[in-house]
Amino acid sequence: MPATFEDVRRIALSLQDVEESTSYGTPAFKVGGKLLARLREDGDSLVVGTTFEERAEMMASEPETYYITDHYLNYPLVLVRLSRIHSDALRDLLARAWRLALAAKQHASAQQRPKRSR
Repeated sequence: MPATFEDVRRIALSLQDVEESTSYGTPAFKVGGKLLARLREDGDSLVVGTTFEERAEMMASEPETYYITDHYLNYPLVLVRLSRIHSDALRDLLARAWRLALAAKQHASAQQRPKRSR
């Protein structure tokens, strides 16, 4: 059964510190201001945070589900067709994106802390 955006919402909001927001005028989910996922304007694709390595693997193994456009080439994001992804795979994908967004948030806050002199 294909996933829906309601599935995305339910899974995303079950993750700690996830906030529902908007990005480029579409519904989105963020962790401390860092993008976890957003609905693309076509209504069937989800923009999800990942790594360049994982994106390449996903696109190679399931090109009908995972894809990219030129706009996203230089960003660690992948496009996912909701009509093609199973809810278990969606849950795993969002959990990985959540871990990446949380790590990016923690890294950013560590960069802002004043350094202690020794």
